[in-house]
Amino acid sequence: MSRPLLILLILLGFGWLWPAAADVTQVRIVGDGAPTRITIWTDVAETADGLLTEASGERKVVLLLAQNGYSAAGEGTGGVEAWSLEPGRLEFKLDRPMAVTRMLRLPPTGKERAYRVILDLDTISPARYTISARRDTKKLAKLETQYAEARTDALTQLAGAKVTSGRKPGGGRRHVVVIDAGHGGRDPGAMALAGGKEKDITLKAALALKDVLDAEGRYDVRLTRDSDVYVEHEDRVTLARKWGAELFISLHADAAGSTSVSGASVYTISARGETRIDREATKNDWKIVIEDGTPERLNGLLEDLVKRETKTRSTEFAELLLPQLSKAGPVLRNTHRNAGFYVLLAPDVPAVLLELGFLTNEADAKRLQSEKGRKAAVEAIAAAIDDYFDQQDLRLASN
Repeated sequence: MSRPLLILLILLGFGWLWPAAADVTQVRIVGDGAPTRITIWTDVAETADGLLTEASGERKVVLLLAQNGYSAAGEGTGGVEAWSLEPGRLEFKLDRPMAVTRMLRLPPTGKERAYRVILDLDTISPARYTISARRDTKKLAKLETQYAEARTDALTQLAGAKVTSGRKPGGGRRHVVVIDAGHGGRDPGAMALAGGKEKDITLKAALALKDVLDAEGRYDVRLTRDSDVYVEHEDRVTLARKWGAELFISLHADAAGSTSVSGASVYTISARGETRIDREATKNDWKIVIEDGTPERLNGLLEDLVKRETKTRSTEFAELLLPQLSKAGPVLRNTHRNAGFYVLLAPDVPAVLLELGFLTNEADAKRLQSEKGRKAAVEAIAAAIDDYFDQQDLRLASN
C-alpha cells in the first residue's frame, strides 16, 4: 500500500499574522489525476509560489497565501482523498505522488466576483519529487524566517515607531489623528430639511472634536480644513500621509429618499475599493516607505502587510466606534458598512468615513445642528479614539 501524501497550503504570507485578514471562501477539486485541478476562491487578490517539501514521510506543496478565518473540510477526487481547512492552512491528502504543474491567479471577471488561485496537479515519480523537494525545502525555511521578520517590521512601522517624519517612539510621543470635515467651499453636501448645509455641520463637528482631543494632551490633531474651503479628495489623503496620520476620520452627514431614515453609520474600505488603492497610490505618489536595510525582494511583501494591517485596524476602530455612537444617538441597522470612498484609499493610514446622521430626517438634523447633539457625538468619537489607541499601545508594548 502506498503511503498517504499531503499537499499542504500554508496560509503564511499575511493572514497568519492577523486573524481573518482574508478568507478562502471556496475550494473545488475536479479531474482524474492527469491532471487534477484545485480552484481556491479568496476575497482579496493573492500571490503564491508552489514549493515542494518532504519530511517525516510526508510530501507537501507549500503556498504562501493569505489567512482564512474559519475551518472547513471536504472530499476530494483524482488523487486527492480529502481536504481540510483550518485558520492558517489548507491541506490536501493525496493517494499518489503529485506536483503542481501550473498555477494561475485570476482577478474577478464578469459574474465571478472573487479572486481565484488555480493549481493543476499531475502525477510524477517519487525520485523526481525528492530531488525537487530538497531544493525547495531550504528555500521555504528561509522565506518563513524572512516573513516573520517582515511581520515585525510592518507592525512596528504602522504603529509609528519607525517613520520618516522624525517622530520618535515612546517618551510621550503623541498619536497623530487627522479629522476630515467633509465637503466645503463650492461643495455644500447634503441639505437639511429645516435649513443648514452638511459642509457647515461637519466643520463644526471637526473643530469641536479637535478641541476635545487637544484637551487630553495625548494627540497631535490635524484638520484637512478649518474653514469653508473645498479640499480635493486626493489632497485630503495626501495631507494625512504627509502628517504621519495614525488614524483618519472623515466626517459626513447623510441624505436619504425617505425622511424616516435616521442614525449614524460607519464605513471602511470595501473589496471593490481595495482594487483602486494601488492605482491611486501610483497616481498620487502614495509610497509606503520601507525601512533601509530591508531586502528588496521583501519590499512587496512588506507593502502588502502594511495594507492588510491598515484594513484590519480600520475595522477595529469602526467596531470600537459603533458602541460609543449608540450612546450619543440613533445608529442605522447594519451600522458598519463597506464602500470605496476615495478618502478611505490611503494604503497605510487606518481610516473610516463616519456619517453622523441623516439631514433628511428632522430629528437627526436638529440633533446634529444643536450644541448638545454635537457635543454628544464628538465625545463618543473621542472615547472610541481613546479605546483604539489604548489597544494599539498595548499591542506595540507586547511586540
